Amino acid sequence: MSRPFILAQISDPHLGEPPIGGAKPKKCLREVIAAIAALPNPVDAILVTGDLAEHADPKEYALAAELIGALGVPFHVLPGNKDDRTTMRKAFDLPGEGGAPLDYAVDLGPLRLVVVDSTIPGEDRGDFEPAQLDWLEATLADAPEQPTIVAMHQPPLVTGMTDWDSVIMRPADRAALAAVIERHPQVRAIVGGHLHRITASSLAGRPVVVAPSTFVQARPDFEREKIKLRDHFRGFLLHVLREGELSTQIEILKPII
Repeated sequence: MSRPFILAQISDPHLGEPPIGGAKPKKCLREVIAAIAALPNPVDAILVTGDLAEHADPKEYALAAELIGALGVPFHVLPGNKDDRTTMRKAFDLPGEGGAPLDYAVDLGPLRLVVVDSTIPGEDRGDFEPAQLDWLEATLADAPEQPTIVAMHQPPLVTGMTDWDSVIMRPADRAALAAVIERHPQVRAIVGGHLHRITASSLAGRPVVVAPSTFVQARPDFEREKIKLRDHFRGFLLHVLREGELSTQIEILKPII
């Protein structure tokens, strides 16, 4: 059996944010990076699905690059609602100009990663400009046979929690994205962050998987108006492609009851 290709996904480090409970963003991210380094099988690449920095400060991005880069494998980032597109472009040498949506595709060999910027500057919820969906359509059409993961910050799903469902995507936006995804069977999964929870659903018949934060997690409460974040655990995802089949594994560090 061939060796699998392993893409590790981390999300929402929020470097620069004050501690919550016993959790400190920098220390937590270090713990997650150490856990990835200690896996029995080395990962081939890293994906960071947004909110790298709490204040979009160049120093926060430099720290993210230092900590994540210590693994010695390629890493790919996308903006979250706390990030700044222009500053991220400079910090990570990303394509495009200034404050335009940060969309790009990367050929990882057996797997293709397509990043679509779902952020709206100044807002927490997500959306896409019509031109972005045109770009996604054309980009997916460029490699119809290559297994592909589509990544964004605000995931196209519903959680059933009032607070979180107000800051993801509206039904019309999810439907527009689904129409594109449906035409491209090589898309094996859609992944995101933003929710500080491990969450799963589907869109156009493909799994939608949300990575936990490396920092703090949201407590599930389907009757409260506001979500509470707590120092509960750290975690990350592993997307494993082997002989054309993609699966997602969840790794949890230090659960705190």
